[in-house]
Amino acid sequence: MKYFINLICFCIIFSLSAKNKEPEIGIVEKLNDFVPGDITLVNEKNEKVNLKTLITKPTVLNLVYYRCPSICTPVMQGVAEMINKCGLKLGKDYQIVTLSFNPEESIDLAIDKKKNFLQELKDKELAKEHWMYFVADSANIARLTSSVGFKYKKMGNDFSHTGTIIMLSPKRKITRYLNGTYFLPFEFKLALLEAAEGKIGSTVNRFLQFCYAYDPVGKKYAMNVTKVTGSLILFVGIIGFLLLILAKRKNIISSTKKTK
Repeated sequence: MKYFINLICFCIIFSLSAKNKEPEIGIVEKLNDFVPGDITLVNEKNEKVNLKTLITKPTVLNLVYYRCPSICTPVMQGVAEMINKCGLKLGKDYQIVTLSFNPEESIDLAIDKKKNFLQELKDKELAKEHWMYFVADSANIARLTSSVGFKYKKMGNDFSHTGTIIMLSPKRKITRYLNGTYFLPFEFKLALLEAAEGKIGSTVNRFLQFCYAYDPVGKKYAMNVTKVTGSLILFVGIIGFLLLILAKRKNIISSTKKTK
């Protein structure tokens, strides 16, 4: 009995410590929080704009850097596919904001990157206007990435980071995260419809995020063995503890009946 009690206590402490520790690289979901409206970005005309005036409809926030040699391009390709497949009209139903989190990148580099993806879209004119590309200084980048829980780290000339897109409501509320480089049209559309109403998205994504973590070395998502194993031990320990209690209760009842 003492063994199982100690095991359960250990697992509870382990699980809570793992949950409360923020990753150095990854996503810390901040659903229902609001992105500050006074964050300033630089647009394709080299003009300064703030998020309060920029975000007036459901918005897909796409954090990348334009010289990224790995995950950024696949994420942006995934976004381009959704523009063609999701069934919503870009510019009317939603907009896309792509921002480089590398303060050393110029708006000219952003414009060149945009040209590449415009070629993949059915309605290039709508995308040209409503898939907007930006750069910013380090202070504004830090405020924005912090407000949405986007964790990344510079390693040499590159950055280690996850691939994700973040859905914002017209009032800049964070409503959902879609992680990875491939998105389902139905899921993408549903996330935008939720954002339009300011509704928080499904918790399934948070469950997957708990089980999987981004490996910056292998540059892919891998199962978080420590968290999953700890949770399984906790579950088994609780089940074992409950079975012991039930067995002991059954023995007490049987002993009482025999004495009578």
